[in-house]
Amino acid sequence: MAASKTDRSTLIVDTLIEAFEPLMQADPAAFRTKFRKMAADPFAFYRGSACVFYADMAEIRDPFADEQTSRVWIHGDLHAENFGTYMNSEGFLVFDVNDFDEAYVGHFSWDLRRFVASLALMCWQKALPDEEIRSLTTQYLRAYVAQVGHYVEDPNDDSFALGLDNTDGAIHQVLRAARMSTRVALLESMTEVSEYERRFKRTSLVRELSKAERRKVEAAFNRYLKTIPPAKREHNDVFYDVKDVVGKMGFGIGSAGLPAYNILIEGYNQALENDIVLTMKQGNIAAPSRIVDDQRVRDFFEHGGHRTVVSQRALQVHTDPFLGHTTVDGVGFVVSELSPYEADLDWGDITEPDEIASVLNSLGRATAKVHCVSDQDSEENLVDFQTEDAIARVIGDDVDGFVEEMVEFAMEYAATARKDHALFVDAFRGARFDLVSAT
Repeated sequence: MAASKTDRSTLIVDTLIEAFEPLMQADPAAFRTKFRKMAADPFAFYRGSACVFYADMAEIRDPFADEQTSRVWIHGDLHAENFGTYMNSEGFLVFDVNDFDEAYVGHFSWDLRRFVASLALMCWQKALPDEEIRSLTTQYLRAYVAQVGHYVEDPNDDSFALGLDNTDGAIHQVLRAARMSTRVALLESMTEVSEYERRFKRTSLVRELSKAERRKVEAAFNRYLKTIPPAKREHNDVFYDVKDVVGKMGFGIGSAGLPAYNILIEGYNQALENDIVLTMKQGNIAAPSRIVDDQRVRDFFEHGGHRTVVSQRALQVHTDPFLGHTTVDGVGFVVSELSPYEADLDWGDITEPDEIASVLNSLGRATAKVHCVSDQDSEENLVDFQTEDAIARVIGDDVDGFVEEMVEFAMEYAATARKDHALFVDAFRGARFDLVSAT
């Protein structure tokens, strides 16, 4: 990371092009929007450039990676804004890690490094002094280590979850806000009823499908149904009946250029307020997979959609009962519910160190949970050991040393990301991304 500005700029440009060139070619406008969003500030750049982060991880020695801890299920893009609420398959509203598009098998410490660097970057943008940033980073890491220790003591405890009964502050507020949401409100925002039947509104956010494309998507949907675990499959004859399908337009920083569809299904009964919206999105190439040289892991996954679903089930307890995968023209897609109960943690109003500290204690525990506890429907034979034991072993008795290593990395890499952002903006303005730089 001590390269000249010219060399570093070249690495950033080359890495982004290598990672995203097929999607840039498929939808230049979407990537132009993605890059403009990334140009907004250093944190936005960091969010959208996981591939650059992993290019750097390939060059550093990881003292906490051994034969086991280098092949743990990881989130892959764990940053401060990838936490939020969801309704689990047991009917409980949970605050947890979300967005598993980059999930893979790799070094457990990569997740921690990516998170603490994002935390340091975010706190810097909130103008907190270095000593406060170090203290907050330490709090997150110690909460993580403590929760790993809990799982070592009780490896069968998969009941821990952050919910309405054991949270306070900002996390409790986002859970309460999610609880106030309703499926009816979601449906009213996206659909309309005409001649006693519900269909998607035709707006600038959706794309009408040709008859041929709709048949192709419906065939993919039928294949998807076979990937839902039997215990989570609804057996009502009309539950999965497709009522409408549209192409989906407009994405955040992470999903630019990925084809996607919204699918409206009948749901629990023929009452119109019980209709359910599913999203079918093309799976991407996980950023960590670009530096993990393990053919067994690579061969395990059928495609990007399968990889995302298997990884999410390995990382999240009681996953979305609609979670599954399929293919369209041989390309992998992920299917899940577009749930009204999903709400992201908004850091905008969390500004003071004591408020941030309260949140970080919970996020550290949540991170440990995704590393140590999986859904009962996960395909766990890729990781055939107790993750918590392996992580506890490499940290050993020197918790202070582990925390110090991670804190120093956070401070240094946040500074690198700030410089990288400026280099990226200059490269983008200078038309060095040929496929998307045109206005």
